[in-house]
Amino acid sequence: MIAEEKLKILTESAKYDVSCSSSGSKRKNGGGIGNGYPAGCCHSFTPDGRCISLLKILLSNDCIFNCRYCPSRRDADCPRATATPEEVSELVIDFYKRNYIEGLFLSSAVHISPDETMEKLLLTVKKLRREYNFHGYIHLKGIPYADRALTEEAARYVDRMSYNLELPSEESLRLLAPQKSKEALLRPMKELQKSRLVFTAEKRKGLFLPAGQTTQLIVGASPETDGHILRLTQSLYRGIGLKRVYYSSYVPVVHDALLPEKPVGERREHRLYQADWLLRFYGFSAEEIVESGGNLSLELDPKCAWALRNMQIFPVEVNTAPLELLLRVPGIGARSAYKILEARRYTRLNFEHLAKMRVVLKRARHFVTAGGKFFGNANPAAVRGLLTAGEEKKNAEQLSLFSDAETALSAHTGEL
Repeated sequence: MIAEEKLKILTESAKYDVSCSSSGSKRKNGGGIGNGYPAGCCHSFTPDGRCISLLKILLSNDCIFNCRYCPSRRDADCPRATATPEEVSELVIDFYKRNYIEGLFLSSAVHISPDETMEKLLLTVKKLRREYNFHGYIHLKGIPYADRALTEEAARYVDRMSYNLELPSEESLRLLAPQKSKEALLRPMKELQKSRLVFTAEKRKGLFLPAGQTTQLIVGASPETDGHILRLTQSLYRGIGLKRVYYSSYVPVVHDALLPEKPVGERREHRLYQADWLLRFYGFSAEEIVESGGNLSLELDPKCAWALRNMQIFPVEVNTAPLELLLRVPGIGARSAYKILEARRYTRLNFEHLAKMRVVLKRARHFVTAGGKFFGNANPAAVRGLLTAGEEKKNAEQLSLFSDAETALSAHTGEL
């Protein structure tokens, strides 16, 4: 079994990667232990708030790369550890049998060389699948510059792979991660997507990344704007077919003259996730969300900000507006929009109907009419003030709930 000190180092080093949600796989158990299907890989929480869905661990944190923002960089003064494929495999099975985890998120620093590191990662997932007959969810972090044959073979054993772009531009990578390049990170993602499409088209037996690919961007470690980040995100979704792009707000975990001294804050990260949702599910383009190419508003969510810039479109009549326009109304989500389309086939909708569909009328009433009636404010400046006040109240309530949860947790664990 892996030594406790080594386990502590490797799990602690893995905590900075946020692109590890256990979702999207449609692969069912073919006869073994574990289940990678979404319903079989749920998130559970221990009394101290830890999520126990996935074991999140590095194979090694002893890196030959020297990315300035990384706590495991080559010249960092930190404890080093490297596990063997056997140690990680036994740990996963032992934790699974104890009902601690449902799956594995496995990454690694570039130890000795890209090919040697990727080969050990491949050996680990092969042992889990073949020797231990483990069918649980596995997310594997690919190693840049590793041989394509190793990467594609690994893709046949795991549910999801990801290559973290980390920084949004070639210039920032050259400055802060000189041993990486945008092309070296994008190339394996493109190759895996092509192979996955061929695999699916030929209806081959087995699996090849059933949960697709993801990536992660650090927000605020470099000077790129939200507009730059969203245009990159849009190209990744459209060109490579990524399942998700994750955003991690910069936190100064290492001290370096090339990096900001203060954290970015989670509000900017939150706005990027909201904008990302608009790109994927609401038919928006990056150019619409951030017209000038600058940063997103911290006061208003991106959908409200867009609506206020385009007040000439509103109000729209919910009984006649097409789906693509309903989706752009603040306060009307995707589910509510489809409910409106279905319900108006049978009756003429009013604001009472909208409330029952859980439309957020505090926002939506300024942008819609229902049966010709309008209960909002037609003055854009007044609407902005009302929406901004509502946003601040919502943020305060969320912080209050978080504080209450922390207090309750402390009382539960006897730490008050």
